[in-house]
Amino acid sequence: MNLIQKISTPIQYVKTVGPQRASMLQKLGIYTVRDMLYYFPRRYEERKLIEFVNECSQDDTVSVRGTVLGSQDLKLRQGLTATKVALSDGMNIFYAVWFNQPHIKKQIAPGLTITVTGKVDQRYGAVQIRVADFELNNSSVAENYWCSIVPVYALSEKINQKFLRGLIKTCLEEYTSEQEEFIPENLIKKYRLLPLNRSLLWMHQPQNILETEKARRRLIFEELFLLQLLLAARKRTITRKLKFFTYSDKNEILKKFLNNLSFGLTPAQSRVWQEIMTDMHRSVPMYRLLQGDVGSGKTVISTLALLKAAENGLQGALMVPTEILAEQHYLFLKRYMEPLGINVGLLTGKMKKAEKNMAFQLIESGQMQIVIGTHALIQENIAFKHLAMAVIDEQHRFGVRQRATLQDKGICPDMLVMTATPIPRTLAMTLYGDLDISVIDQLPPGRKPIKTHVIYENKLPDTYEFMRKQIRIGRQAYIICPLVEESEHVESQAAIDLALELSEGELADFSVGLLHGRMKSELKEEVMTKFRLGEIDALVTTTVIEVGVDVPNATVMVILDADRFGLAQLHQLRGRVGRGLEQSYCILVANPKTDEARARLAAMHRSEDGFYLAEQDLRIRGPGEFCGTRQSGLPDLKVADLIRDWKILEVARQEAIDLLASDPELKKPENEALLREIRTRFPDSVQFAHIG
Repeated sequence: MNLIQKISTPIQYVKTVGPQRASMLQKLGIYTVRDMLYYFPRRYEERKLIEFVNECSQDDTVSVRGTVLGSQDLKLRQGLTATKVALSDGMNIFYAVWFNQPHIKKQIAPGLTITVTGKVDQRYGAVQIRVADFELNNSSVAENYWCSIVPVYALSEKINQKFLRGLIKTCLEEYTSEQEEFIPENLIKKYRLLPLNRSLLWMHQPQNILETEKARRRLIFEELFLLQLLLAARKRTITRKLKFFTYSDKNEILKKFLNNLSFGLTPAQSRVWQEIMTDMHRSVPMYRLLQGDVGSGKTVISTLALLKAAENGLQGALMVPTEILAEQHYLFLKRYMEPLGINVGLLTGKMKKAEKNMAFQLIESGQMQIVIGTHALIQENIAFKHLAMAVIDEQHRFGVRQRATLQDKGICPDMLVMTATPIPRTLAMTLYGDLDISVIDQLPPGRKPIKTHVIYENKLPDTYEFMRKQIRIGRQAYIICPLVEESEHVESQAAIDLALELSEGELADFSVGLLHGRMKSELKEEVMTKFRLGEIDALVTTTVIEVGVDVPNATVMVILDADRFGLAQLHQLRGRVGRGLEQSYCILVANPKTDEARARLAAMHRSEDGFYLAEQDLRIRGPGEFCGTRQSGLPDLKVADLIRDWKILEVARQEAIDLLASDPELKKPENEALLREIRTRFPDSVQFAHIG
């Protein structure tokens, strides 16, 4: 068995594990020896053995050795039992206490010598230690973790620290002695990185904190370097393809469209459009991410790209995550495209079968030049005549495979993915290292900052009074129903109940509308049309209006139970107001009970800058949850932190690009180990299918 095979050994076959423990370890994401070696401690404790308990103070965390004198179980209350063991350190008697662990008595018999670690409690005279960890010193395989830097791991039920440390020790001894180094030697020397085997040893069994820092630095570089290789290879695959179509320079219909708009492009929009047009005229497909804060005008830019395709006798498709957003885009495009002779169509999952079949025929014949739809666009039975421009809005709602499936509907079409959730630069480099990035960093002129207030629920009557004043002077309002996790049905019912309550109570003198996800498409469209026309004064709704809804006369946004919402979602919802020239307000009603919720609300009150809020969201939630990275097709980061380690990320990205430029297939002898590691670590990754 070679080393790669040994590292890939199922954890079940490592001694002391077996099938039952293997299934428990799998809950921690540990399936193989490799997974075990890369299951790093979440923190370290510095333990120093003290000789006598009278040397310690209240609330100290200490390790002390003693001889067992006896033990007893004490039932403190229903569901809480303490096991109390009397120990002698040779001079003093003290007590070790375990809670709800009656099996401890079976392991600790009088006369045994044990070392216990825990917090000291001297409030009741005798010294008591609430045990966090212990060691049987009479054991022939003593861990000796009481006098060193001790790793502390995340656990699952029935997996304890002692077992995990022993298993990792076994894996380190048996599987890393000849660990193959895969980072190129020139990079090891250039950045003074530790060898892999020593890094793994020092992460799990350090002699001091400095060793953990050195090991972590190497593993952070390794993780980000491999990730950037993945993205660089993906981009290289894309840019090697050639388009089978070209665009004309005339742009006559484009010019008519721009002249028909009631506003001109901002300088930021003009710059971004030039970047996109330049890409479209290249012989390789465009693959670009368009970022822009809420209200920055991304829709107009995507419309120009779709229109350019249609003007050249080709097809464009816009895929969005929700039906209401698809309908909004459809109405906007139809309004401007039909006078120009461009046929625009809509395709969603809830359309009637006859309507869908008609849409399929028009798409396949090419008569439907621009198609707006939801996931329905990537059904197997949909065939485009000549898809040249694929646009995805709110792209973080879609995974890599869905993006690729839409692309496959054409022959190397241009791809534009858009997001109104600004992405911090470090995260963009990680999530979208295979895309070129354009940013609309300017809002249309005349927009006033939205005044954001956080209030407690007892101030809600004042909020409704303020809303009534705004409606009386001709403005409109949104009331966002609390977020309900159970189901869309429960959430929709909550919105129905709230709309009824308000229409009979605080807003009885005004027209109250209702919008939620379970309404039929025709009814949703009818409600939104009435709201846009001013026939509805206040719209009670769920988060279905989170993106894409544009009613300039709406100036008040009230979000109930705002502490339940994520920061990005709060920012998106706030972006539904402030779209006209009048002063707008966002009122967050909440009784936050966690530090995280308070931090989100404070950030919303402090800033309207989407990029600032995105950085805060990344700090609060972490990269794994931000922007759907778990569905992005990228591996989770185990040691790297995208905020803290941004300098290493930039270095790793450039080294990955340079390496593939000099050895695209990783065929050079010095890169053979790296190729093996890539294939082992990313066995399902199509990005490296072409290598070798």
